[in-house]
Amino acid sequence: MVFKFLILSDEVEDFRREITIDADATFLELYKIILECNKFSDKEMASFFLCDSKWRKEKEITLVEMDTYSDEDSYIMGECVLGDYLEDEKQKMMFMFDYLNERALYIELSEIIPGKNQKKALCTLSVGEAPRQLVSPEEIKAESLALDTDEIFFGDESFDPDELDKEGFDGLDEIPPEPGEGDLY
Repeated sequence: MVFKFLILSDEVEDFRREITIDADATFLELYKIILECNKFSDKEMASFFLCDSKWRKEKEITLVEMDTYSDEDSYIMGECVLGDYLEDEKQKMMFMFDYLNERALYIELSEIIPGKNQKKALCTLSVGEAPRQLVSPEEIKAESLALDTDEIFFGDESFDPDELDKEGFDGLDEIPPEPGEGDLY
């Protein structure tokens, strides 16, 4: 059985990759083809997250074993076979490639092709430039702080402070009493 994956990015609008890989391959093999077709370095930490239909993370499959002191099982890419975790078309995953800034690629199992085998994973479609693998936290902050000066930040521009119901604010200008010795907080 062969899996076909569609990979998208929320950072680069015209980015799109399709990968075909045998269902008996491991997540490590999928990891390697994703790195290859996006020209990413293998020097960075990465994980796959199996997601529900609304992209909520459910299970993490890591590149290397993490020391966890919890009762949770750890899943390692080299030990996890794709076909053991992926069963349905439209199943969703995230590929977290920049842990520091929590940046990921979004992956959907777009097609399951039964009765076929594939020796090597292939990137069958590559459209657009991949997002940069690493960005500094300052770049992320600067991007998120960019303001649209046409936007109204504090509500409707027709706001009239005289329309406030002054009765609803009675007692706000009074100073509360000091707490006493016997008072509990």
